[in-house]
Amino acid sequence: MKKIYRSTKDIKIAGICGGLGEMLNIDPTIVQLLFVFATIATSGFPLLITYIIGWVIIPEETA
Repeated sequence: MKKIYRSTKDIKIAGICGGLGEMLNIDPTIVQLLFVFATIATSGFPLLITYIIGWVIIPEETA
């Protein structure tokens, strides 16, 4: 089982979507687009809080 890490290569804000993309073996851009659409669909607040919590909890990728 792969562990999730914040990406240091594909980073826009915190690297969470990049890390999810790498973990799931899909293009991180797709994960970022899905996150944006889901944020708009849920009026933003729930996913933004989740993103901030993930930023604090998920460790950064090491080499």
